[in-house]
Amino acid sequence: MSNFVLTAQARAEEKQGKGASRRLRHAAQVPAIIYGGDVAPVSITLELRELVKALESQAFFSSIVEINVDGQVQEVVIKALQRHPSKNLPMHADFQRVVRGEELTKEVPVNFINLATAKGVKAGGVADIHMNAVEIEVLPRNLPEAIEVDVANLDVNEAIRLADLVLPTGVKLTAEDLEQPVITVSYVKEDAADEEASEEAGE
Repeated sequence: MSNFVLTAQARAEEKQGKGASRRLRHAAQVPAIIYGGDVAPVSITLELRELVKALESQAFFSSIVEINVDGQVQEVVIKALQRHPSKNLPMHADFQRVVRGEELTKEVPVNFINLATAKGVKAGGVADIHMNAVEIEVLPRNLPEAIEVDVANLDVNEAIRLADLVLPTGVKLTAEDLEQPVITVSYVKEDAADEEASEEAGE
């Protein structure tokens, strides 16, 4: 069973469109859509409170979610989320159906371990994170919540690239260029003004 279960109602055609969506939001409900597989897309309505609670967990974005639509449970993953620009509340969500036995493409977060105590950071370097998430292809049963990267031994002027990632069983990266850096450590360069001041102080 999924760690995330949402309850939804199917939306009739007359309850779709901008005006209808605005009325739903005023009633503390969130319009959404489920698509994918061999089944036609379904417009649904979610309870705002229930969705907000689920969104509090980072794992929600990289997990299989069960949505009970009028008594019928559908397994999905979230593909897109629109939030209110100032209130940050969800305004619309897109979910893709999960088809067991078929690989899905999903973006999952990258979790950096031992970042504060990395060898290069302890030596005075600064860690520069280039990727907070990576896109993967994976069977639903192997979908990880995150890709963990241990940077304990990362020294100054070193990098961990996509090719260096240790991926869980059954997980493949979709990126073609695996030489892209995920994280680097380097010394912070002084700007021109600081360099001049240092030189003058040394004269």
